[in-house]
Amino acid sequence: MHSVPVARRALSRSPEAVLADPEIPDFRQERARRSYQALLEAAAELFANQGYDAVGTPEIAQKAGVSVGTFYRYFDDKHEVYLEIMRRSLVDAYRATIENLTPERFVGLARHETIFQTVGYLFENVLANPQLTRSFMEMSLRDPQVAELRRAVEVLATQRLADLIRLISDPKDVPDPEAFAYVLYGSAMQCAYGLAVHLVPTAIDRERARAALTAFIERALFPGR
Repeated sequence: MHSVPVARRALSRSPEAVLADPEIPDFRQERARRSYQALLEAAAELFANQGYDAVGTPEIAQKAGVSVGTFYRYFDDKHEVYLEIMRRSLVDAYRATIENLTPERFVGLARHETIFQTVGYLFENVLANPQLTRSFMEMSLRDPQVAELRRAVEVLATQRLADLIRLISDPKDVPDPEAFAYVLYGSAMQCAYGLAVHLVPTAIDRERARAALTAFIERALFPGR
């Protein structure tokens, strides 16, 4: 019997529950809040530069300038802080790109600029820290909880885009909005991830890829218009 790859397993919770903010720590002092933020920033930098497996909690605490005991006041282990870093990154990306898309932004000539800007925001978010993106992609293939985060955003994005496509496109042009949204989201993310995870320069640079992806999406949504 063949096992299902981690990245393709179904969600056991709703995407909203997967991406929901965790219980906020009790920051009774500003110093505590700064320590918590320092731990997140230190862990993100270490995971990006060294990979998940090479980083331990003592290294995270040392880089954050706090004790190991302070680390365990806020996180159970390095896996928990890694998940929180990835959750925040994915939620920020979703909010900066798909969540703020409305039908009004696709009227007339504005649609090209809307698509162009959205693709730009997507690229900026993924490419802001390419090393961490590489880590996330690798971990999502072997860690069920990281895969769940990735899948949750995919589900939300597909649903949101499908609803938008129904409102802005002709049913004759896009007869299956949900499937189209899935392919559209997957194509955009694969392009962005491809630019980020390559260890050598890609054949197509970022701006050419952005322009081509914009044209591809616009033609697919509004053929002949």
